[in-house]
Amino acid sequence: ITLITLVTGIDILVNNASAISLTNTMETPTKKVDLMMNVNTRGTYLTSKACIPFLKKSKIAHILNLSPPLNLNPVWFKQHCAYTIAKYGMSMCVLGMAEEFKGEIAVNALWPKTAIHTAAMDMLGGSGIESQCRKVEIIADAAYSIFKK
Repeated sequence: ITLITLVTGIDILVNNASAISLTNTMETPTKKVDLMMNVNTRGTYLTSKACIPFLKKSKIAHILNLSPPLNLNPVWFKQHCAYTIAKYGMSMCVLGMAEEFKGEIAVNALWPKTAIHTAAMDMLGGSGIESQCRKVEIIADAAYSIFKK
């Protein structure tokens, strides 16, 4: 039995999925590089592409990528070049698609200035990291604010 679900409408796409490895070039296995590029940059691009025909039919169409502002200061690449490139690819999707679909689909990025408590933070920071982070609700509130505009 094959179940087919027909999508009848999409108003908002949030590209939140991300693969992370904060390792330097020599310590980053090729499989991790491929994973980060495929999930972060390629996944964002192709998911957006698949949703755009539906978003164009919406009166409140938004694409929101959780990705950083572009900053070419080498300090952001020094310790985790592959990850930074993969996340910046998401940001470049924002720049390109915002211009390409201007007037049809709002395309924005959201990136916290401070650490947010997520599963990735637990993995990277270990026990007790939660007390040093802000709660995820702040991102939800910020995203809602963007969607209202």
